[in-house]
Amino acid sequence: MGARPASRATFDHIKSDMKMMRILAITNQKGGVGKTTTAVNLAASLSATKQRVLLVDLDPQANATMGSGVDKRNLSGSIYQVLLGEKPLSNVRVRSGGNDYDVVPANRELAGAEIEMVDLDEREKRLKIALQCHTEDYDYVLIDCPPALSLLTVNGLTAAQAVMIPMQCEYFALEGLSDLVQTVKRVREHLNPTLEIEGLLRTMYDPRNTLALQVSRQLMDHFGDKVYRTVIPRNIRLAEAPSHGLSIMQYDLNSKGAQAYIALAGEMLNRRQEMHL
Repeated sequence: MGARPASRATFDHIKSDMKMMRILAITNQKGGVGKTTTAVNLAASLSATKQRVLLVDLDPQANATMGSGVDKRNLSGSIYQVLLGEKPLSNVRVRSGGNDYDVVPANRELAGAEIEMVDLDEREKRLKIALQCHTEDYDYVLIDCPPALSLLTVNGLTAAQAVMIPMQCEYFALEGLSDLVQTVKRVREHLNPTLEIEGLLRTMYDPRNTLALQVSRQLMDHFGDKVYRTVIPRNIRLAEAPSHGLSIMQYDLNSKGAQAYIALAGEMLNRRQEMHL
């Protein structure tokens, strides 16, 4: 006997799963790996495919805020007030400048949040609680975490369903990756049992570099299909865009960097669709 055809209820279930908000923490404990570049340009690329996207800036440097065309010096509210319970997320989110995604911005106030959160109830779950009112508003929430294992990062990992790890293919990156995988395991054991690694993204990639090729092979051998097929190349246009408060989509749509992030968004959407077939 052949397999029974899927019922309408089955297809409805697939559709409803695809509509569920997907929350990704973009993190690496090592700085300078293209983490914020990825957060901003992935948000812009996903929104260009008609996905409803929210970018949460959890880094006190507020680079994702500025890179989204939002002035961190002129905010009526920020993620700081959200984490302290002073304002709801809906009161502080703003539209990115020229892109079709929303931003929960940050500024230097956020640097003091960890000390102030220490005595709060459910201090590791403040972001998760804030996002629970918005499950119908977005298809993707991208959380740009600071480059350190801090209470802010733990909030991001506790709120997320999965982790995206941008990394350069160099020797020390492998050591940092091992530490980060252990952090994800600890958060899964104690705070967020469903947290998984969504994927590893090779950034600033130069295929002419022998070490980059070797590290890339090691990643593929160890993590298999967790490594995105898309690689983000070294690209001067990608480096220039943030200084103009623009995503690479706005700054130079024809650049190799823009085409790579468009490809990454497509790969993510395809993966998600395959998960529910």
